Amino acid sequence: MTSPIRKPLRTLGIITGIATVMMSQLGPAYAQSAQRGPTLLRDTEIEEILHREADPIFLAAGLHPQDVRILLIGDPTMNAFATQGQQLGLHTGLILEAENPNELKGVIAHETGHIAGGHPIRSGELTRAGIKPMLLTMGLGVLAMFAGAPDAGALLLANSQYFGALGALGYSREQEGRADQAALGFLEKTGQSGEGLVEFFDKFRYQEVFSQDRRFPYFRSHPLSSQRIELLRTRVEAQPSYGVPDTPESILEFQIMKAKIDGFVNPQLSLTKYKESDTSYPARYARAIAYYQTKDPDRAIRLIDGMLVDQPDNPYLWELKGQILFEFGRVAEAEAPQRRSVALKPDAALLRINLGQTLINLNDAKKRDEGIAELKRVTLLETDNAEAWRLLAMAYEARGDDGLARLATAEQYFAMGALGESRNFAIRARELFDRSSVEWLRATDIVMASNPTDQDMRALSDEGSATRRR
Repeated sequence: MTSPIRKPLRTLGIITGIATVMMSQLGPAYAQSAQRGPTLLRDTEIEEILHREADPIFLAAGLHPQDVRILLIGDPTMNAFATQGQQLGLHTGLILEAENPNELKGVIAHETGHIAGGHPIRSGELTRAGIKPMLLTMGLGVLAMFAGAPDAGALLLANSQYFGALGALGYSREQEGRADQAALGFLEKTGQSGEGLVEFFDKFRYQEVFSQDRRFPYFRSHPLSSQRIELLRTRVEAQPSYGVPDTPESILEFQIMKAKIDGFVNPQLSLTKYKESDTSYPARYARAIAYYQTKDPDRAIRLIDGMLVDQPDNPYLWELKGQILFEFGRVAEAEAPQRRSVALKPDAALLRINLGQTLINLNDAKKRDEGIAELKRVTLLETDNAEAWRLLAMAYEARGDDGLARLATAEQYFAMGALGESRNFAIRARELFDRSSVEWLRATDIVMASNPTDQDMRALSDEGSATRRR
């Protein structure tokens, strides 16, 4: 969530929080119901926690952490996967199933082994007719969701037969063994135990006797066997870092992440699981989110205000408070906590989206312009954030800047990979700009990068744009 998981946008509304999958956002949070299928969730706090756990592993694998995209998938099934393009997906169901940080890091290390070994590319299944276009469509769906277009992404994923594709991409037992060994090497390099990976697999040893269709998705694509587990255990127990415990800081962050996910995706269950008598920070966090999700904003805000007494400089609590106020129609009250969240974490794009969304919804021309400035900052931090471009288009239209509104809409569709729509809006935007302006040149670039038709190219050539922009 960057802050919390957000619901499908309303009017000028936006989102922060967690996302769908393949994707939706919990952040700008698009919170999708479990019935709607897997969703890509965006949440700054959770993404940062996952990267703090995973980045040392990526480095040990010779990967650049900034190049690995961690996808948080809102889905109760236990699954994780690695895809081409250095993308690592973790289902919320798997995170909630893990009992401690070491177990989760073991799974991350294993999937990193697949990425480092090039297994998603080498899998023999990729050569099958139909799988390549399926994967391409699936990849576009993921990108669309990550860009802030969960509906478009979900449609692409549905068309790609997402679950079937993941099943078809099952790794060979040889690749699984190599990924296991690589994972242990990465963990040892970072001074961490591989015990969690063994224990995680051992809990599901019984899966090997099930038929394929009765296994958890993770163990359909990652074949499990008792022999594999015992070989892994033997090597783990011989490593110098065997038995190294998780740090208290790692355990607390892990608990916070699980509590946040629980509160958003299992609100009713969370109110039972995290009892009122439990005054720990993760428990209060889960209850606050659960009350918000079950339409009890006043109770949620009272809990958050109490937590802010203890942690006045926590940007995610301020963000959550602002999101709740905004979503329950208290837009003016949402401004202050959202400003505070941005002041505490100025480089978090999703927090700025929340603030920008609120400012352009205040029916105040000056604040609308300030909101536009905030959203433009977001597009510098995340150039492919389709939600920021969508909100900018709405704000420009409200201000009467039709050319900028069309250009922002073209940028939105371009970020989503909807090249036909981006081209059409860019062409319409060019009509309203002076040919020497930066905006006109940018619109021309979008036209040329969006699979222009022969007619488009002739028109650009006639005016000299095609030559000038090469």
